[in-house]
Amino acid sequence: MREFKARFATEQEIAQWDEHVTANPNGGNLLQSASFASVKAKHGWKPLYLVYEGNTVVEGETRDFASYNLVLEKSVPGLGKVWYMIKGPDVYDIEDIPAIMDANKAFIDDNKLGVFLVKIEPDIIADDQTQAFLAKTGLKKSFNIQPNDSTAVLATDKSEDEVLKSLHSRGRNAVRRSAREGCVVERVELTEENMKKMYALMDTVGQGNANVNLRSYDYYRDFWTTFAKAGQGRLYFTYEDGEPSVGAYVINYGNKGTYKDGGSKPRRKQYGDSHQVQWTALTDLMKEHHIVSYDFCGTPPKDQLKNKDHHYYGLGLFKTSFTKNVIDYVGVWDQVLSPAKYQVWNRLAEKVQRGLWVRKTGQPFY
Repeated sequence: MREFKARFATEQEIAQWDEHVTANPNGGNLLQSASFASVKAKHGWKPLYLVYEGNTVVEGETRDFASYNLVLEKSVPGLGKVWYMIKGPDVYDIEDIPAIMDANKAFIDDNKLGVFLVKIEPDIIADDQTQAFLAKTGLKKSFNIQPNDSTAVLATDKSEDEVLKSLHSRGRNAVRRSAREGCVVERVELTEENMKKMYALMDTVGQGNANVNLRSYDYYRDFWTTFAKAGQGRLYFTYEDGEPSVGAYVINYGNKGTYKDGGSKPRRKQYGDSHQVQWTALTDLMKEHHIVSYDFCGTPPKDQLKNKDHHYYGLGLFKTSFTKNVIDYVGVWDQVLSPAKYQVWNRLAEKVQRGLWVRKTGQPFY
């Protein structure tokens, strides 16, 4: 039997937040980290630290359950509060979701928290069965928010030689040729100069075709420095004519690696330089942090990989040259706690709030 109760984390649990999150059933997600909570607190969200405890069923056996999840909260005038459980809840199985919903409702009602909507975003693989199951719970499908709700993931739980051999031939050949031709990749310090150069490279991603909406430089500086201070983030460059030509900011969180941000100059001369940057970064994480997977963070959905009109088409080509393992997650689903307020939110309030936030800050609402 699956039955959970929700509570806020204690001060001691928050002080050891990352240890708890990375011990979750699926190993947590960098967007549930203490570092990310700190960044979002500076950019319009109130971080809350939610714990689910109880019993679940794993392989037919009842098991004690605990899951630590970051919740981002915003207040909406006249309606109440929205909770965004970014990349959560972290659960063993999709069948845990109804018990999570019950725990949310009981906790919010009992404590009179004024929440009319909980947006969940579990890292559960999407298929017809999972989508149908979630719909039957009463959840409402919403638009996806994070770029890696469809993504390419490379298994890195092998030796370096075995991982290299596992790459798609295009990626493997690019890595080998760029190394033969002397492409040098450096891990660089997060100086103000290097961060500004990285931001400039990001502004050329896809040479305009990727339709990537950059946040402000201040947001990225906060993000990069916060994760770096926690020992979780690092920046890599390769160069042409003395200037950075390809950059990548990558993160280690628990046993997972992630290619978080990247950029490059168009019309470069070095063959395979972007591949060599990725290969250097991910193999460094393998050696130093023993990551078992590396998330390339964003591709078209599986059924859109060959669609040249998709705004991630070019990025998808590059990332799938490393691995053909493209995963579609279920994305964002809304737990509606007040149908009347949710109707207002859907018809008008969310659009208004998003527009006001962009005009006020120049940043995306989420």
